Amino acid sequence: MDDDDVHQDLLTLERRGWEALCDGTAAAFYGEVMTDDGVMVLASGAVMDRDAVVVALEASPPWHHFDLADVRVVPAGGDAAALVYTGRAWRDEDGEPFTGAMTSLYVRDGIRWRLALYTQTPVS
Repeated sequence: MDDDDVHQDLLTLERRGWEALCDGTAAAFYGEVMTDDGVMVLASGAVMDRDAVVVALEASPPWHHFDLADVRVVPAGGDAAALVYTGRAWRDEDGEPFTGAMTSLYVRDGIRWRLALYTQTPVS
Protein backbone atom coordinates (compact mmCIF):
# COMPACT_ATOMS: atom_id res chain seq x y z
CA MET A 1 0.00 0.00 0.00
CA ASP A 2 1.53 3.34 -1.00
CA ASP A 3 1.43 6.64 0.86
CA ASP A 4 -1.47 7.98 -1.23
CA ASP A 5 -3.56 4.90 -0.43
CA VAL A 6 -2.80 5.19 3.29
CA HIS A 7 -3.67 8.91 3.24
CA GLN A 8 -6.98 8.26 1.48
CA ASP A 9 -7.90 5.27 3.66
CA LEU A 10 -7.21 7.11 6.92
CA LEU A 11 -8.92 10.30 5.80
CA THR A 12 -11.99 8.30 4.76
CA LEU A 13 -12.04 6.52 8.11
CA GLU A 14 -11.59 9.79 10.02
CA ARG A 15 -14.44 11.41 8.11
CA ARG A 16 -16.64 8.38 8.84
CA GLY A 17 -15.90 8.93 12.53
CA TRP A 18 -16.89 12.58 12.33
CA GLU A 19 -20.02 11.68 10.39
CA ALA A 20 -20.90 9.20 13.17
CA LEU A 21 -20.38 12.00 15.71
CA CYS A 22 -22.92 14.04 13.74
CA ASP A 23 -25.54 11.35 13.10
CA GLY A 24 -25.61 9.86 16.60
CA THR A 25 -23.88 6.55 15.81
CA ALA A 26 -20.47 7.47 17.28
CA ALA A 27 -20.60 5.08 20.25
CA ALA A 28 -21.04 2.08 17.96
CA PHE A 29 -18.51 3.38 15.43
CA TYR A 30 -15.72 4.04 17.93
CA GLY A 31 -16.51 0.87 19.87
CA GLU A 32 -15.76 -1.03 16.68
CA VAL A 33 -12.88 1.06 15.27
CA MET A 34 -10.82 1.59 18.44
CA THR A 35 -8.29 -1.05 19.43
CA ASP A 36 -9.00 -2.98 22.63
CA ASP A 37 -6.41 -0.83 24.46
CA GLY A 38 -7.19 2.37 22.51
CA VAL A 39 -7.17 5.72 24.29
CA MET A 40 -8.58 9.19 23.62
CA VAL A 41 -6.98 12.27 25.16
CA LEU A 42 -9.45 15.15 24.95
CA ALA A 43 -9.00 18.91 25.09
CA SER A 44 -10.48 18.92 28.60
CA GLY A 45 -7.58 16.77 29.79
CA ALA A 46 -9.74 13.66 30.06
CA VAL A 47 -8.00 10.40 29.18
CA MET A 48 -10.49 7.68 28.29
CA ASP A 49 -10.13 4.05 27.31
CA ARG A 50 -12.38 2.51 24.67
CA ASP A 51 -15.12 1.51 27.13
CA ALA A 52 -15.24 5.01 28.64
CA VAL A 53 -15.35 6.56 25.15
CA VAL A 54 -18.36 4.40 24.22
CA VAL A 55 -20.23 5.31 27.42
CA ALA A 56 -19.45 9.03 26.98
CA LEU A 57 -20.54 9.04 23.34
CA GLU A 58 -23.81 7.28 24.17
CA ALA A 59 -24.66 10.25 26.42
CA SER A 60 -23.27 13.04 24.20
CA PRO A 61 -25.39 15.19 21.91
CA PRO A 62 -24.43 14.94 18.25
CA TRP A 63 -22.35 17.55 16.48
CA HIS A 64 -24.10 19.55 13.77
CA HIS A 65 -21.25 19.60 11.23
CA PHE A 66 -17.46 19.51 10.93
CA ASP A 67 -14.52 20.56 8.77
CA LEU A 68 -11.05 19.01 8.51
CA ALA A 69 -8.14 21.11 7.19
CA ASP A 70 -4.37 20.87 6.75
CA VAL A 71 -4.57 17.07 6.77
CA ARG A 72 -1.32 15.13 6.63
CA VAL A 73 -0.21 11.59 7.30
CA VAL A 74 2.84 10.79 9.41
CA PRO A 75 4.11 7.22 8.88
CA ALA A 76 4.80 5.38 12.15
CA GLY A 77 6.16 2.06 10.91
CA GLY A 78 4.90 -0.51 8.44
CA ASP A 79 1.48 -0.99 9.99
CA ALA A 80 0.87 2.35 11.69
CA ALA A 81 0.33 5.95 10.68
CA ALA A 82 -0.94 9.13 12.28
CA LEU A 83 -3.46 11.43 10.65
CA VAL A 84 -2.78 15.00 11.83
CA TYR A 85 -5.16 17.85 11.05
CA THR A 86 -7.01 20.92 12.25
CA GLY A 87 -10.60 20.06 12.98
CA ARG A 88 -13.54 22.37 13.52
CA ALA A 89 -16.89 21.12 14.73
CA TRP A 90 -20.14 22.88 15.50
CA ARG A 91 -22.70 21.63 18.03
CA ASP A 92 -25.26 24.12 16.72
CA GLU A 93 -25.72 25.35 13.18
CA ASP A 94 -24.99 28.97 14.10
CA GLY A 95 -22.81 28.45 17.19
CA GLU A 96 -19.09 28.93 17.62
CA PRO A 97 -17.02 25.94 16.55
CA PHE A 98 -14.65 23.92 18.67
CA THR A 99 -11.30 24.12 16.87
CA GLY A 100 -8.45 21.78 17.68
CA ALA A 101 -5.21 20.31 16.48
CA MET A 102 -6.06 16.63 16.25
CA THR A 103 -4.07 13.44 15.84
CA SER A 104 -5.44 9.98 15.18
CA LEU A 105 -2.90 7.16 15.35
CA TYR A 106 -4.10 4.14 13.40
CA VAL A 107 -2.64 0.64 13.37
CA ARG A 108 -3.43 -2.00 10.79
CA ASP A 109 -5.11 -5.06 12.30
CA GLY A 110 -5.02 -7.61 9.53
CA ILE A 111 -6.57 -5.79 6.59
CA ARG A 112 -8.30 -2.92 8.40
CA TRP A 113 -7.14 0.18 10.22
CA ARG A 114 -7.97 0.55 13.93
CA LEU A 115 -7.73 3.68 16.08
CA ALA A 116 -5.14 3.24 18.83
CA LEU A 117 -4.77 6.84 20.03
CA TYR A 118 -6.66 10.07 19.43
CA THR A 119 -5.61 13.45 20.84
CA GLN A 120 -7.02 16.95 20.58
CA THR A 121 -5.49 20.24 21.59
CA PRO A 122 -7.66 23.38 21.51
CA VAL A 123 -6.66 26.06 19.02
CA SER A 124 -7.88 29.61 19.58
